[in-house]
Amino acid sequence: MPELPEVETVRQGLAGHLVGRTIVVARAHHPRVARRHRAGGADLCTRLAGRTCVSVERRGKYLWVLFAAEGEAPADERDVLVAHLGMSGQFRVSGDLSGDLSDHPHLRFDAQLDDGRWLSFLDQRTFGGLALDHLGPDAAGRRAVPSSLAHIGADPFEPSFEPAQVAAAIRRRHSEIKRVLLDQSVVSGIGNIYADEALWMARVHPARSAHRLPAPTIRSVIDAATDVMAQALEQGGTSFDALYVNVNGESGYFERSLAVYGRQDEGCRRCGAPVRRLHFMNRSSFVCQRCQRPPRPGSNEMP
Repeated sequence: MPELPEVETVRQGLAGHLVGRTIVVARAHHPRVARRHRAGGADLCTRLAGRTCVSVERRGKYLWVLFAAEGEAPADERDVLVAHLGMSGQFRVSGDLSGDLSDHPHLRFDAQLDDGRWLSFLDQRTFGGLALDHLGPDAAGRRAVPSSLAHIGADPFEPSFEPAQVAAAIRRRHSEIKRVLLDQSVVSGIGNIYADEALWMARVHPARSAHRLPAPTIRSVIDAATDVMAQALEQGGTSFDALYVNVNGESGYFERSLAVYGRQDEGCRRCGAPVRRLHFMNRSSFVCQRCQRPPRPGSNEMP
């Protein structure tokens, strides 16, 4: 599933194509694309027609398109189109409906812009989706976000992100550090790939209990997550297959720089010991058990 660097790459691409453009017509091609929009796909498309994009924003793994205000709506209550890519969602921009995307088997939604181009949403596995929402304050009252995302924690690239407070919140959790990193209500944007990479950088085993880690260690994990996601963003994110591409259909190249994720039995880039694959939360974790010492036996932490 795309994580923060991949979603930010898509956001930047969408902003370049959409800001200042008006939607002429929108069409839903599959019912699941609008399942989060309670009134359904037809209502979603009707309400999008004629709307002008002001900006494209992001929190964690979620995107939203901010539209120009209509009538007397306050600036912090304007309508937004919230998008989640799910496991395989792709936004693509093409010049002509008769092009290759019009007959694409995974086309779920498209919208014609006032310059004649088409914005298309492709989604092979149909876990992604779109919904209209309105802005409101987040849980901390610091930023206007879609109301459906108010419970999502700030991500490390937001100005309001406070590492010391997030580290304290993580340390209060009586759960494995990786499980806490994946909890989007604590800190958003970090998924399986960058959690493994950050923990490797900080030399912390994913099964260590968060509340047993010293505060400086947790801060080092947060800093590592920020650093590795910034590095991934510079390379357009991580593409393991054709399901993640940017709006121009191009893949990211950070896979070549990954230290542990997906590198089972290969040598650790730091010490040379073989990278091990562990099962965790119905997914895989990749660790160097020389650099990332596992919990001590009898510590009530996962082995």
